[in-house]
Amino acid sequence: MPRLYKFGQYNIFFWSNENDEPIHVHVCVGNATTNAAKIWLTARGDCIVAHNKNKIPHSDLNEIAETIKTNFFFICSEWKKHFNIDVIKFYC
Repeated sequence: MPRLYKFGQYNIFFWSNENDEPIHVHVCVGNATTNAAKIWLTARGDCIVAHNKNKIPHSDLNEIAETIKTNFFFICSEWKKHFNIDVIKFYC
């Protein structure tokens, strides 16, 4: 589970076994959990909340989405390195 970065109290990470899915990150407070929010990255550099099972407040989720957009190229680079791929699949 590579942690990409921390934003306030939130950890932004991805699971090492999810390379068959389009690129996305998970967000939670503290240790990684299966209930962590899941956010898809799009080919245009936007993001879409797939689910928010750990109930991150909406205002925090909006700020997290902005930081994910800001770190889009970094996240893509880390995804490629971690999964040893050249081409990323996007949600849309």
